[in-house]
Amino acid sequence: MSDRDTIIRVEEVTKRYGKVTAVDRVTLEIPRGEFFALLGPSGCGKTTLLRMLAGFEMPTEGKIFIDGVDMSSIPPNKRPVNMVFQSYAVFPHMTVFENVAYGLKFDNVPKSEQYGRVMAALADVKLDHLAERKPDQMSGGQRQRVALARALVKKPKVLLLDEPLSALDAKLREAMRFELAELQDKVGITFVMVTHDQDEALAMACRCAVMDRGKLMQTATPSNLYEFPANKFVADFIGSVNLFEGTLQVDLPDHAIVHSEELGGQIYFDHGVSGASGEKMWVGIRPEKIELLKREEGSNPPTPEDAPPGCNVAAGTIRQISYLGSESIYEIDLINDRRMQVSRPNLSRWDQEDFTWGDDVWLRWHGDSPVLLQS
Repeated sequence: MSDRDTIIRVEEVTKRYGKVTAVDRVTLEIPRGEFFALLGPSGCGKTTLLRMLAGFEMPTEGKIFIDGVDMSSIPPNKRPVNMVFQSYAVFPHMTVFENVAYGLKFDNVPKSEQYGRVMAALADVKLDHLAERKPDQMSGGQRQRVALARALVKKPKVLLLDEPLSALDAKLREAMRFELAELQDKVGITFVMVTHDQDEALAMACRCAVMDRGKLMQTATPSNLYEFPANKFVADFIGSVNLFEGTLQVDLPDHAIVHSEELGGQIYFDHGVSGASGEKMWVGIRPEKIELLKREEGSNPPTPEDAPPGCNVAAGTIRQISYLGSESIYEIDLINDRRMQVSRPNLSRWDQEDFTWGDDVWLRWHGDSPVLLQS
């Protein structure tokens, strides 16, 4: 990626607080105009990294460049960024217009210019008709938009968002995901968002960086994070996954076979995995990629068409069912006391009635479903 295409470059950045390493040698590049998400569990270092971009914290080691400029000696108020905080921090005694205009007044922008810029920013967030309202007369979603307009009115090169939707209820949070993504596309500014909510990140971001214990685990598009996780942590953190330890038995260019004592059978891959025979490895299988079939006493394992006999199939009994409206989640006890999770879409009003508690079932999956994972 050329410097002209890169708006943020983080080079080997480390942040320590005494003996605690909050961010550990992180290197990444964020292109101009991208919606980028820093994702991970609490304490993983994502917020510390965001605060270093804003200038509220300085790296112990490494450098941060924004639009090609080294930020080492640039204070927060001089950086080409603006930040929307988790609490929104709107001023309750000011109108919406006054809240948004505050930064312009602080920067001594001429009054003749302020009105047009404020109203344009409010129009971007669909609040231009509420300019004279006070924040306590508005919903949580509207107050969030006021905070966004106040940040955007200063025309930053980068907008930093710290858990921007966490204070909203579930229904409003889902609606605001689309609004935020549309807003970013409209204004064309680079957005960098911190969140621990994987659904939020996958729904909005062009790319996500998953962090754990200060380290960058993987940076990829949402679909690649989900379908091709780099390691066991990413697979387990992004969505739901069934994880099994196994031993590599066959590895050829067009297929591989892993034997798993935990699963009680063979896992077939429709591609090579570049491992050594006898090597221990982890395999992940997503719940929605597993087919659920009735199991009659004495019936033979129904191996999928693209796998050898006896591979990619397991026997179990349904122990729990969670009905979630659009889908149902089945918890299956395997015959060796392990448990697998299977999800099935409810395509009709009666799909969930196909299976019930205590049913004996077969679970099977195709050769392109499992993914090999590093520890």
